[in-house]
Amino acid sequence: MRKISKLMLFLGVLLALPIHAQIITPVKWVFSVKELTNDEAELLFTASIDKTWHLYSQNMPATAIELPLVFDIKKSAKFKLIGGVKEPAGVKHYDEDAKADIKSFEGKAIFRQKIKKLSKEPFVVEGSLDGQACQEGKCVGTKADFSFKLTGVQGVVDPAAVKEAETEAKTDTASVAPSTETTTDTAKAAIKTDEKKDDMATTAKKSLWLFFWLAFGGGLLAILTPCVFPMIPMTISYFMKEGKRGKVNAIIYGFWIILIYVFFGTIVSVVFGQDFGNWISTHWIPNLLFFVIFIIFAAAFFGYFEIRMPSWAINKSVEKEEKSGIFGTFFMALTLVLVSFSCTGPIVGTIVVASAGGEVLMPIVGMLGFSLAFALPFTLFALFPQWLNKLPKSGGWLNTVKVVLGFIELAFALKFLNIPDQTYHWGILDREVFLALWIVLFFMLGMYLIGKLKFPHDSDFPVQKSFGRFMLAIAAFSFVVYMIPGMWGAPLKMLSGWVPPMETQDFDFSAIVRENSGNDNKTKLCEEPLYASDKIKLPHGLKGYFDLDQALRCAKDQNKPLFVDFTGHGCTNCRNMESNVWGESEVIKRLKNDFIMVALYVDDKVVKLQEKDQYVNKNGKKVTLLGEKNSEIQSNEFKTNSQPYYVILDGDRKQMGNSQVYDLNVDNFVKFLDEGKAAYEKAHPKK
Repeated sequence: MRKISKLMLFLGVLLALPIHAQIITPVKWVFSVKELTNDEAELLFTASIDKTWHLYSQNMPATAIELPLVFDIKKSAKFKLIGGVKEPAGVKHYDEDAKADIKSFEGKAIFRQKIKKLSKEPFVVEGSLDGQACQEGKCVGTKADFSFKLTGVQGVVDPAAVKEAETEAKTDTASVAPSTETTTDTAKAAIKTDEKKDDMATTAKKSLWLFFWLAFGGGLLAILTPCVFPMIPMTISYFMKEGKRGKVNAIIYGFWIILIYVFFGTIVSVVFGQDFGNWISTHWIPNLLFFVIFIIFAAAFFGYFEIRMPSWAINKSVEKEEKSGIFGTFFMALTLVLVSFSCTGPIVGTIVVASAGGEVLMPIVGMLGFSLAFALPFTLFALFPQWLNKLPKSGGWLNTVKVVLGFIELAFALKFLNIPDQTYHWGILDREVFLALWIVLFFMLGMYLIGKLKFPHDSDFPVQKSFGRFMLAIAAFSFVVYMIPGMWGAPLKMLSGWVPPMETQDFDFSAIVRENSGNDNKTKLCEEPLYASDKIKLPHGLKGYFDLDQALRCAKDQNKPLFVDFTGHGCTNCRNMESNVWGESEVIKRLKNDFIMVALYVDDKVVKLQEKDQYVNKNGKKVTLLGEKNSEIQSNEFKTNSQPYYVILDGDRKQMGNSQVYDLNVDNFVKFLDEGKAAYEKAHPKK
């Protein structure tokens, strides 16, 4: 699937080549005011999004590199904001790189901000917005300044509210946090056309179907535990005594199991809702809580203690089983759910935790998938009792399933600790520490599977005769061998979404080799690069600049062509190009030896320009940030605003050869570099 996706992106870029040198504005904004009452109004930000494009939400997970939509409203004593900006329902899709759901908007989207008027005279609300829109193969920023004209209040204005607003207005602007509310009007506005409805529904269905089948697999695993598996023949024998009526009761029994779990999923959905996912994606409290919960689950699976339902609840349910008919069958199902909780609880808990960060329907869908698989054998074996003869006998292998799940729970626990550790820069889990823990975990799993480790509930049996355990042991040890090179900086692309980023690696062997090799990089920088930091840098140990004027001076001084990379922190395709194209030997050799390099981050909102480099643009706005300057350079000089965008210049700022956009074909990129170098050498022959 990944190769097919990349091929589709490549074909899309080829089709777009004739028009790539244009200013792309996929999002058009219209601003209007809706008067609500005498002293309240609603500011409407209407985004018209071109077909095939999508605009990202205000709420983005910490693991996503796409940029969120941000509204900056200038504070004033003449009004006060009421809550945050409400956004439409939008559509969520699961992002493989971020390992999280990402919300975006298509077609038309209306954002709303309520304000309270505090002035009797007409006044203006001003500010700006900044976000990112993407389609297959490219991403561009969307920026706009807005101005709303409002009428004054008729009657008395609360002086205390005015004084409070005056105090808050001492700061220039306020970044308005998104509201957790979603109104019916905005939801309708976001889903206006039938075509867009179909696209959104398709994306949502794919995500839910995938989660359903994962939960279904969890239900199958739950059956293979010591608390559940032995109960299958016991339960089936009870139904067989009732003859034909027993088969009907078995179907009803399965139905009650499904209903109990789905009811639980519905409760989770109602209590937490969709907005809960935005919180757990980044905040340290839920992630630390999940870390502790998964440790507890693992300990229970290992057999150090049992997670049990209260005995009074089980006893009450058993008493009710004696009732005949449908309700008696219900209490039989409830008893199974309660008694088996010590084995199924951790699996159910894992599904609930995973669903909490997704759609509102996810907990319900998850419990439906789990319970369907869980109830299936009880119903099928009652309908076809002869199948019981083919079931394997209960034994120590059931506890093996639990212990293996315990190791997996521990691995998941570390992932939850990793999220706040990276977000809040705690420095607990750098890449080596994380990998070391996983290596030890899966090595111990392998040792357990070959019988060298035992847990409290393990029985003595000849494990060497179990081919399944033998194959699992091979898989565990192979995974350990795969991870070991990562301790010295191997990329481990298969785990890139799970382990901490390479920037947290303390010992990177490949970087050390690059730094100490005589053939590392023939590029000699003329002066120390401005704005360089751990966030503003070039990949693969490449040397270069981050300010165009500084890079041009060096290119002219050394009589070398200048490779210009318009990039961004939130540019997914930029990272794909750097990983899959720049890292190839023929590309990196040319970049190191034949060019002066400059990376121009167009979306950086933190790094300030030096005082002497700050300026006022043609719109009268003072440009103080590095990202603003680079964005204007790209749009004004190269008539495009999409990233990645590559161009080769000489020291006089003249373009050499053609430009290059997103294209994962290495040969095409090498050709682009060679043609640019040849054009430079023709224009600047060496004396």
